[in-house]
Amino acid sequence: MANHKSALKRARQNDNRRLRNKSSRTAVKNTVKDLRTAANNKEDKESAAKKLDTAKSVIDKAAKKGILHKRTAARKISRLTKLVNSAN
Repeated sequence: MANHKSALKRARQNDNRRLRNKSSRTAVKNTVKDLRTAANNKEDKESAAKKLDTAKSVIDKAAKKGILHKRTAARKISRLTKLVNSAN
């Protein structure tokens, strides 16, 4: 554990950021999982397209906040788009 005043503050800040990032990462995982199940179940094209738009939005927001790397976000979006297009 940290001993100096500044180190204690930094530890608190890191805990707050970790919790904030955790919720965003979970949102990304849940939307991606939802989209993958929709694509695998061969749902109608409109619902899969809507879910893809939602997933793109959530992933881009996470990348913008620095939770995901920019290229990681682009790779995820690319693979999901390819999945939806191949399912249709």
